[in-house]
Amino acid sequence: MQLTLEFGGGLELLCDSVKIHNINVDPQDGEKQLTMKNLLSWVCTNVIKERPEMFMKGDSVRPGVLVLVNDTDWELSGQLETVLEEKDNVVFISTLHGG
Repeated sequence: MQLTLEFGGGLELLCDSVKIHNINVDPQDGEKQLTMKNLLSWVCTNVIKERPEMFMKGDSVRPGVLVLVNDTDWELSGQLETVLEEKDNVVFISTLHGG
């Protein structure tokens, strides 16, 4: 399944400063659909290059990371259970800034 991932608000620094990633990822063994929970695990393994603890906490993103699926807050679509479809656009934006 082809997806576009975008990282912003400083999260791109965890991905070798690359903001946009066009990826191909398939559902995990035995599953017919790709969920955000599966995608986050895949992203942590294949896209995040350093300090994964700055992106993930447990099975989800850290507090302060806004997640949009096709420009809609993932909280409106089921968060980790959100089912992804071909050519979806997933955006991760850090809303936390150091001082």
